[in-house]
Amino acid sequence: MNAADDAAPTLPSIVLDVAYDGRGFSGFTRQANGRTIAGCLDEAIQSIDQHASLVRAASRTDAGVHAKQHPVAFDPTRDLSTRSWTLALNERLPDQISVRRARRAPRHFDPRHSLWKRYRYVVLAAHSRDPLWHGRAWRVHERLNQIAMQDAALQLVGEHDFAAFRGARDERKFTVRRLVRVEVRKGCSDADTLEIEVTGTAFLYKMVRIIAGTLVDIGRGRLGADAIPRAFVSLDRTDLGMTAPADGLYLEHVELAVDTFDDWPERAN
Repeated sequence: MNAADDAAPTLPSIVLDVAYDGRGFSGFTRQANGRTIAGCLDEAIQSIDQHASLVRAASRTDAGVHAKQHPVAFDPTRDLSTRSWTLALNERLPDQISVRRARRAPRHFDPRHSLWKRYRYVVLAAHSRDPLWHGRAWRVHERLNQIAMQDAALQLVGEHDFAAFRGARDERKFTVRRLVRVEVRKGCSDADTLEIEVTGTAFLYKMVRIIAGTLVDIGRGRLGADAIPRAFVSLDRTDLGMTAPADGLYLEHVELAVDTFDDWPERAN
């Protein structure tokens, strides 16, 4: 047994803040017959440290979903600096995936233990396609009533039973969730876009995409303003709007439930 083996059990976990363009991937979670974000990360990490653990993630995004800051953790057996992990992994990852920051956390830390998550959904309201938004926004042809969408969004804030706001594959018994902010606003960089921002403590499968689809259907007049409170009572998926496509969904930020340290690059105050 060498010195590295002796040191391995005491090394802290490495937490990576990962950004990616989800097009061309079969989602985050590793699969036997699909190219995934987790699979690419595992391969890159183990090319540096062959005995490192597989990555553990704060969320399991679907195929086509993007991320700006998706924390993942793994347990290394090599004592490399966070700067070395960041630079070495970015040399080995495909262009669609980037490690934005590496930091340390207590050994075996699981990023699923988070305080809150923030998602952003981008809607392109345009009659003609825009190649710069292809695969990165949901294009709708109708004019959207932003005021009606924002009024409806406010009904989602707070603690509710979101059983109607989940995909068919979600079989969890406990479906009460708490959203702390839901906002519909004009896009900052493009006047033809609307952004739906959803912040909450936990989410059900496809919950944000169902929220986005429902708000858009309210905005284009396909659903009435009472759709959301009705669904809270009925718990029936058919009372809501469509499930928005994956293209426009971004995991923006995850606030972890543990203090991390030794960040590289250092975060601005």
